Amino acid sequence: MGSMILLDLVGGVALLLWGLHMVHSGIVRAFGSDLRRFLAKALRNRFLAFLAGLVVTTLLQSSTATGLMTASFVTEGSVNLMPALAIMLGANVGTTLIVQALSFNVSALAPVLFVVGVTAFKRGGQTRTRDLGRVAIGLGLMVLSLHILLDTLAPAENAPAVRTVLSAMTSEPLLCLAVAAALTWVAHSSVTVVLLVMSLAYSQFIAPDAALALVLGANLGSAINPLLEGSRSDDPASRRLPLGNLLNRVVGCAVVLPFVHPLADAFARLEPNPSRMAADFHTAFNVALALLFILPLNGVAALLTRFLPERAKAGDPSTPLYLDETALATPSVALACAARETLHIGDIIETMLRQTMTALTTGDRKLVEEICRMDDAVDGLDEAVKLYLTKLTRESLNERDGMRAMEIISFSINLEHVGDIIDKNLMELASKKIKRQIAFSAEGAAELAAFHQEVCDNLKLAFGVFMTGDLASARQLVTEKAALRATEFAAAENHLARLREGRSESIESSSLHLDILRDLKRIHSHICSVAYPVLERAGELQPSRLKEAARRRR
Repeated sequence: MGSMILLDLVGGVALLLWGLHMVHSGIVRAFGSDLRRFLAKALRNRFLAFLAGLVVTTLLQSSTATGLMTASFVTEGSVNLMPALAIMLGANVGTTLIVQALSFNVSALAPVLFVVGVTAFKRGGQTRTRDLGRVAIGLGLMVLSLHILLDTLAPAENAPAVRTVLSAMTSEPLLCLAVAAALTWVAHSSVTVVLLVMSLAYSQFIAPDAALALVLGANLGSAINPLLEGSRSDDPASRRLPLGNLLNRVVGCAVVLPFVHPLADAFARLEPNPSRMAADFHTAFNVALALLFILPLNGVAALLTRFLPERAKAGDPSTPLYLDETALATPSVALACAARETLHIGDIIETMLRQTMTALTTGDRKLVEEICRMDDAVDGLDEAVKLYLTKLTRESLNERDGMRAMEIISFSINLEHVGDIIDKNLMELASKKIKRQIAFSAEGAAELAAFHQEVCDNLKLAFGVFMTGDLASARQLVTEKAALRATEFAAAENHLARLREGRSESIESSSLHLDILRDLKRIHSHICSVAYPVLERAGELQPSRLKEAARRRR
């Protein structure tokens, strides 16, 4: 009988974990990008950051997911460590709210949640309604799993062996702390472990003081996984936030653990129901830690920054700087990492493009070789971005995140094509010019420089469109493409006019001059491609020029 009870108990916990996973994935798919933007806007001070962490974690039911989003802001340098630590204080309080809700008898809600969830999931198509249906199903599974746990533990009165094992495991507060921390580390969920503790306390399998010690262990264990995941990165700064979160857990547990007996008596007088008592203690512990740490966060942040300095810059330029493997579990964070790495590629391309004209006009062989080496770095980074996003898209993404992933891949590929044109075409022309000692006419050199500057300016505009999706900037970029086409035609006409005049410099550089114009125009076309997804979403893109031309002829 004892083995059957244990099997049912494990099955109930597994169902609870799956329900929690469905709630988390449904919220991420429905609101992941919105929640990330909300967090970014709320980082102006520690109190707003605390509230933002509370709200986001209440929705996601995962302080780890909130921590990953926040850690990405810190790693990017877009937010200071202090408000990020405040977000984690709020996140820890947020995880207690679902526990509070489920501490009441809500088993009658399970069938309603299933009916609503399945209906929304089946009829919602690829919309937010379908994702919210997934959330409702997950909540229903969590409620059902608690009901199963309580029903499983009820007949255990007739299994003394189970009671003996649990009594031995929970006889010492420190052992309770270690056991619960280990369970939380394995389950990746403090909510699941606290709900299990509540079920055991309700069935009187564990004493009230043991329940409180187990709750402390669950809080400690929830801070271990983010630190271990952050340790996969070779940047010490990426571990500041999870280490700060772990430190406040350790301090809290060290202060409270010696007093679990009197605290259990005090909470029992306030709430006789053992299950509700454990939930109340869980909330009170996290609120108390937030009150204790929210004011001295500046000092904590300074210490963490001192002991975990920034990573030295990588020597290999093809090494990705922002592709955080631990962020793949949270699509909105992973997409931000990939976008940042694509901008890193863009920075290299911008340097290559600006130095291209210098190489063409000065005849510097070393600069030509340096630009060619930069293209090797671009190729490596492009492959890394594509591989990273391929790993991400193995998980199902919502429509918006899926489109963003394709936009990032497309822009990365186009930047890589720009690098190839510079390396294999323009640098080949530069080498030919140096070898044959060809010189441009003064007018030709000025035209090429102006044409090149226009391409460089529009590259910066393309970066803005890529990051913000601004419709006005996208329109401007496509307008510039048409204008550049006219500029190229005018420059070619001017060059041919100089040829007709018999200018020796123009005759020598004729092929070179026209090839450079052509390649810069090709580069500009790749740059402008970033505008098309923005215009297509706004319904401002014609399906075909031919179709429009045929309509005009009618």
